[in-house]
Amino acid sequence: MKKRYIISLGILSVACYGWMGYGLERTQTGELLLTFGLLFLCYGLIINQKWSDSSLKQWLWVAIGFRFIFLFSTPALSDDYARFVWDGRLLASGYNPYLYLPSQTVSQPWAANIGLTSSLFERLNSPQYFTVYPPLNQLIFGVAAWLSFGNLTANLVLLRASILFAEIGTVFYLLPSLSTKFFPKDTPLRASLLYGLNPLVIVELTGNLHFEAITLFFLLWTVKLLPKKSGLSATMLALAAGVKLLPLIFVPLFWYRLGWLKGIGYGLIIASMTLLIWLPFFNVSLWQNVWNSLDLYFQKFEFNASFYYLFRQVGYWFTGYNTIQTLGPILSCATFIGAIWVVFSKMSLPEKMLWTLTLYFLLATTVHPWYITTLVAFGALNRRWYPIAWSAALPLTYLAYNTIPYQENLTVVTVEYLIVFGVWTYEATGVKNLFKNIFV
Repeated sequence: MKKRYIISLGILSVACYGWMGYGLERTQTGELLLTFGLLFLCYGLIINQKWSDSSLKQWLWVAIGFRFIFLFSTPALSDDYARFVWDGRLLASGYNPYLYLPSQTVSQPWAANIGLTSSLFERLNSPQYFTVYPPLNQLIFGVAAWLSFGNLTANLVLLRASILFAEIGTVFYLLPSLSTKFFPKDTPLRASLLYGLNPLVIVELTGNLHFEAITLFFLLWTVKLLPKKSGLSATMLALAAGVKLLPLIFVPLFWYRLGWLKGIGYGLIIASMTLLIWLPFFNVSLWQNVWNSLDLYFQKFEFNASFYYLFRQVGYWFTGYNTIQTLGPILSCATFIGAIWVVFSKMSLPEKMLWTLTLYFLLATTVHPWYITTLVAFGALNRRWYPIAWSAALPLTYLAYNTIPYQENLTVVTVEYLIVFGVWTYEATGVKNLFKNIFV
């Protein structure tokens, strides 16, 4: 590529990320989709080139630079950050965040004194639910709140800094290291480029402050340490689950990889570390509060689902009402059974993790855009393109926020999943020359 052409792509990307971080609102769906479209165009033009290792490293630094554009921004596409700040201020002031409902806390006389103001409360998206964020997430929230002295911008900068550190480790060390381990004939930085430069990953993790970035960091460490350092691997998995609970779905995979005897020890370490992580927050009411919120999540929340929406429609035909209370548990059981089948399949460990995640998201009742970022990483590691295609289609889901309250357009959801299944089918038929020069 000519130097001017490369510079033009970089400048256009910087402008788009800047506009995304400091100019756009979630309700501006037309401008939002146009911006995402331009970013993915630049991304596609860059990854479709044959780069030397030195050029790949330069692009990875550019990708990190794109993330720093969001450093002082307030997330516009997600309001989850308000709960992070809320929980953090509780913890920094000595309160257990698992024991206090925001809707009840905001009226307490001490709430405003520790920064739990009515203006922050109004930004919360689930004030009637107890927090479900695991202890390591809470620790990050608490430290950020403690160091920011009640300043919202400083609080967000500190939260974002933890994500940036994790992303740098993932992009420059863990993905190349695992790529070398499982695909020694390929240039190891290719997987890092596909993940690190992906616009959805940059916007949803660093821009919108989602901690899948830190979960992924610990999860990749877990895989890297197997099988020789299984004790440290188990510790890393417990840390990953201390940020997001989803990595626990991989325990059967790792157990099978190590064998039954070592697997038992592996499981005991995970259990012990998990208990240790939760111990500082222990309270009789904690488990009930967290369980109730998780139960409500799986039996009430629904957004951007695939098979669940199909089954839900069938339920409407037969019963005349939404059967999510029944479908949620059934699909969870189906996910578990499918994950066990993957355990015994003849695939490499990264492939098994990719398919386990894919199965989980396809059967989930809720699939927010940032959920797929971990799938993008394992797609890049496994040289699979359907997660990349999924990430490019996911911005379409923001069309739901064109109205207040939001309203999903099922035609848009259908288009999204047709793209995903189309690319998946394209790969599954044995045609492997899509963007073929990337892995030459």
